[in-house]
Amino acid sequence: MNRRDFIIQGGSALSLALLSGRVFGNYSAGTVKNFGCQLYSVRDLMPKDPKGTMQQLAKMGYKLFESYSADPFWGMSPKECKAFLKEIGVKMVSTHMAMNGVTEELAANAKEVGLEYIMCPFIGMQPSVDAWKQRADDFNKAGELCDRYGIKFGYHNHSYSFAFVSGMKGQMVLLENTDPNLVCFELDMCWSEAAGENTIAHLKEYGNRYELCHVKQLVEIKEDGSRPQQTDLADGVIDYTKLLRTAMDNGMKYYLVEQEQYPIDSMTSMKSDAEYMRKLVF
Repeated sequence: MNRRDFIIQGGSALSLALLSGRVFGNYSAGTVKNFGCQLYSVRDLMPKDPKGTMQQLAKMGYKLFESYSADPFWGMSPKECKAFLKEIGVKMVSTHMAMNGVTEELAANAKEVGLEYIMCPFIGMQPSVDAWKQRADDFNKAGELCDRYGIKFGYHNHSYSFAFVSGMKGQMVLLENTDPNLVCFELDMCWSEAAGENTIAHLKEYGNRYELCHVKQLVEIKEDGSRPQQTDLADGVIDYTKLLRTAMDNGMKYYLVEQEQYPIDSMTSMKSDAEYMRKLVF
């Protein structure tokens, strides 16, 4: 082989390596290049040192944050929060907020910081179809408010949303009675799996309504419906290669790690989860 052919073939091999994500050094081989985390995962640390905690997460490779709490900007003004996030190389894409906290002021501040979504994290099991429909109406109204500021309102499920009670699943009532132009959804795959939902089939049918997802892991899925124990992403029973492939194929935009129980401590788990996401290929 002459020098010219060697260079051409070598360049082609390197290009293929780059495209597949398999190159030397610290280049991420994973399919999701910009993954994030829900800051609730480090709720033991955030109130004590929010900036230091977020800096640590950014160094682990998290490029997106989803906030929580009554003060999702952690004592900073919107301008200060936006500048801080830029400094550490992270975008705060969304925040969780109880329904009574979804206000004009929050929407305006969220828009200024650069958020795209305000998510309702929990409403609890509803007693009837009519009650679920009322929650859908509430969501539509919150969506109208957020839309005035150029952001979206959405709902994050727990396992109760997929429980089959009185001939229906609450999640389906919400999906069918909310305006797609005003309300989106965040799929917590851990809780849909824990509820026994066929998450892949669900995404194939309703994927256009889901724009964010939570990626977290279970030690086991309990048949008796009791609350399962969580663990690091690399160590549980949920196969995220299949779930995230389906999510991506059906339009999922944002992938956010969340973990609420830890084998050792929150930061050790978040470091492990970041490494998992960097290497995950699907």
